[in-house]
Amino acid sequence: MKIIAISLVFLLLQSCTPITQTPIPSPNVGKQIAFSRDKGNCLACHAIEDGEFPGNIGPALKNLPTRFKNKQQLREQIWDATQFNPETSMPPFGKNKILSEAEIDLLVDYLWELK
Repeated sequence: MKIIAISLVFLLLQSCTPITQTPIPSPNVGKQIAFSRDKGNCLACHAIEDGEFPGNIGPALKNLPTRFKNKQQLREQIWDATQFNPETSMPPFGKNKILSEAEIDLLVDYLWELK
């Protein structure tokens, strides 16, 4: 009887304790965003390593530190490429809320590391 009472108290306390841990995203989340047709869909226009059936409208997404000064500049390009080229065919992923700020950050981290 004593064991049951202790178990019940333990379960009650455990259910009352809030869990405040922030999940750490998998390193593949950025890749999933880039490859997903209902998210970034970067493969529709760009070649990316491991990508199947890439488009060729935009440049290959590799060695981006040689094309952008820093991650922030790449992020701004993804957020709204029309601010740099009004004639671009690249959608403004952030401005049009195609991707959230967090998704853009994960995408930038993934793309920045591609060689």
